[in-house]
Amino acid sequence: MRTYLSYLKGDPVIWIITLLMMAFSLVTVYSFVPILVKIEGGSPITYLSKHLVYVIIGFASMFAIHRIPSKYISQVAKFAYYVGLALLLFTLFFGAQLNGAGRWIRIPFINLTFQSSDFAKLALIIYLSKLLVRKQQKLNDWREGILPLMIPILVTFGLIIKENFSTAAMIFLLSMILLFIGRVPWGKLLTILTIGIAGLGLVVAVHLALPDAKILPRFDTWMNRINNRVEPTDQSIESIQANQQANNAKLAISVGSVFGQGVGDGKLKEFLPEAYADFYYATFVEEFGSVSAFVLVLLYLILLYRIIRFALKTNDLFQSYTSMGIGIHLLTQATINMLVCTGVFPVTGQNMPFLAMGGSALVMACVSIGVVQSFAKELPNNNQNESFSSKNDDQNQ
Repeated sequence: MRTYLSYLKGDPVIWIITLLMMAFSLVTVYSFVPILVKIEGGSPITYLSKHLVYVIIGFASMFAIHRIPSKYISQVAKFAYYVGLALLLFTLFFGAQLNGAGRWIRIPFINLTFQSSDFAKLALIIYLSKLLVRKQQKLNDWREGILPLMIPILVTFGLIIKENFSTAAMIFLLSMILLFIGRVPWGKLLTILTIGIAGLGLVVAVHLALPDAKILPRFDTWMNRINNRVEPTDQSIESIQANQQANNAKLAISVGSVFGQGVGDGKLKEFLPEAYADFYYATFVEEFGSVSAFVLVLLYLILLYRIIRFALKTNDLFQSYTSMGIGIHLLTQATINMLVCTGVFPVTGQNMPFLAMGGSALVMACVSIGVVQSFAKELPNNNQNESFSSKNDDQNQ
């Protein structure tokens, strides 16, 4: 075992948590897909096999990227950002429609889909971190410091919001957190937030004034979800269905009690259309119980702690900002999934990193960890390869 682990450099705790979650996801995906079998046919083995392909791709990507010197990640940051924009533009005009939204690119010949915003999020975090380092001495200047930071944020936000408001909002807030970490003055941050909110309000007003233009084609869906959460009085079919999903999620958590119903014995997962993704946490609690749910939350918190711990230790600002952004993004995504399942947030499309049924989200989460480990392996006294090699040498002697 140590021979294999010697190839995994960086923070060993991050490796252990990530690999445990990915392995455990194989169990939960097999258990959580009954409704998918009913709707689309096939068998649990079919979806498990598809998820296994994504797990393998994710691990291979994570391993390959963590072996790359961090300086090369910094050098390709701008290129990655432009690739992300190109993917978003392609999706905007030619994206595959799934669940009423055109967010995916269908990969020819292998019948797999890729959500371009997953790549764009990570690319923006890396590129924004590099810009923050470059503009460090100019953050008091709107033209030379702030504007170059805001352009990539607003362009990415604008390309995503049409089809995916929750992801666009999360990207904007995550970017604001990165700007705060990067020491952008408070006054400028508040001004940016005010302008952003006012700009969004203007876009909504234009959409309402010119509905035929379809500036925000999913606006009614967003409002229904918010209204259903705040005041569920709408009796439309979509409203009733959304309420039923949210209510079933809360009921699943209640039924799960302390120790859960057992693996494969959950019943409400058969009435949750996204039990394996958007409502993952609810199904998890139903089958594994609140004690396991507490352990799951603890694992995510430990993962964030280890990433932030490294970010505070490194002397490289680019590595620190990028790692902070990645850690906060992963925890935010998991938190939103939990808050949706418990009824605190309206229904959104955010799943659980490393655990939900595979796709671009799983692969890009793995790539994110690969980036962090690429940085972490260069930190003195944090090279796992050296530690395991020394143990092997001691044993051989």
